[in-house]
Amino acid sequence: MSFDLEGLNVNQMTAPANAPSTDASKYQNDVNLEMQWAMKAYSHAEVYFNLLCSVDTPLLRLTNKDDVMYEHFRKTFPDMAIDVIDETSLKTSDAKSVWREFVQSYEGEVEDYNFGTLLRRDSSGDISDNNTMLVLRVQFLAIEIARNREGHNVAVRENAKKQKEESSS
Repeated sequence: MSFDLEGLNVNQMTAPANAPSTDASKYQNDVNLEMQWAMKAYSHAEVYFNLLCSVDTPLLRLTNKDDVMYEHFRKTFPDMAIDVIDETSLKTSDAKSVWREFVQSYEGEVEDYNFGTLLRRDSSGDISDNNTMLVLRVQFLAIEIARNREGHNVAVRENAKKQKEESSS
């Protein structure tokens, strides 16, 4: 990989060094970048939902670390209800502290471990504005692996089969 730095002046070359000391409130979000992220996150959610509709979810493996991640998740969050996610189980300051440690333990082991990902709140529901929330990729994986293992995603496939049968009748 090569970079053409010839056209840059001194201020342009040193700007990145000054970025960490710049007031964060002066940064603006790039609308195009946000739109690309939203499209990628929705596309990922849609692909995963279609997968749930077509496979036997208790046998579905999402990573090569499913067994370890599931054990770690249930050891760390033994009583967390995963059929319908209560956002406070993810968003309170105490929960964030525990989740931060959980997520960080997968840095370097799970690709895009802290990438924003859409998670269905209700495991029996589809993807919609009212049934999705933003979580980190490792949170998504841990919860969905547990949902698959514990049978919470079975209803998605059954509902898809019913809808297919009804539409073909």
